[in-house]
Amino acid sequence: MALRQSAARLLSAAGEAGVSIVGAAGVSTQSEASCLSAMARIIPGIFKHSRCRNGVYPQSDVRRYPVPDESVFWSQNYSDYQPPVHESPVLQGKEWADLDVEDPAFAAKWNELDGKVNRVSFVGTYEIRDSCPLNPFGRTGIRGRGILGRWGPNHAADPVVTRWKLDEAGQPVQHPASGKRILQMCAIERQDCGEWAIPGGMVDPGEKVSATLRREFLEETMDNDAGEMAGEVEQFFAAGTEIYKGYVDDPRNTDCAWMETVAVNFHDESGSVVGRFPLHAGDDAAKVRWMDVGEEVKLYASHSNIVKRVVDMLEAHW
Repeated sequence: MALRQSAARLLSAAGEAGVSIVGAAGVSTQSEASCLSAMARIIPGIFKHSRCRNGVYPQSDVRRYPVPDESVFWSQNYSDYQPPVHESPVLQGKEWADLDVEDPAFAAKWNELDGKVNRVSFVGTYEIRDSCPLNPFGRTGIRGRGILGRWGPNHAADPVVTRWKLDEAGQPVQHPASGKRILQMCAIERQDCGEWAIPGGMVDPGEKVSATLRREFLEETMDNDAGEMAGEVEQFFAAGTEIYKGYVDDPRNTDCAWMETVAVNFHDESGSVVGRFPLHAGDDAAKVRWMDVGEEVKLYASHSNIVKRVVDMLEAHW
């Protein structure tokens, strides 16, 4: 009973904060403990990010200011906190990047749609401090934008494309330990860090998320060459199941800029459609392959957590 009441309080808090509890429709099929754990991971003041703390910032030699677990949240006093400011030179003069917050020509409309730029966070209203948005999940040990183009939320879309692993007879392979079917996902190896990841990318200004999902998959895994299967590709990406919408524990995050995503599962139950796609790496991908999904698989940023939601939904092996 206490656990159920705690879960209810978390759901209420999530609603007030504007957090989307993805997968809520499947709550009845999960244990209450699993439900509570899933919610705790995405609510500010409960979740403590780790991929964007206590290390060297990506594509730089800038070391983050140390942030211990007890000093992550802004509500906790950390009088010695003196994070360095980092702005990657790659942002200069780019159309997809904001101007510096101190530039007189920059007048952002925080927490709302700013022209074609979406500055609304899935988490809810974020605070503005010293003219900069404040990461709703706490201190990261670095200020500025790093290599992210936008101050505040940077919106991405992640298409989780899956199929069942089949044997030579075309039957789903069951894992000997769990007895559940083995799920495979289309994964790319990122060129910037060498980690395997979901083939996602940034949502362009004014672009619908559905268009981003399809575009990124084609760019990353098919090098934009759908060929004769263009019609099947269109149909396949016309319908998917949203599995996550919210903050991402991404190594690029800073105190002033952070990643958020919408992740959608596109599952080929029979393996007769997506399973026939000729995969070849393109855009930012070094390699692309069908990868068996399991607990031992390590993916970029929070991608393992996202894939785990698909596994739970499809009742696959983990």
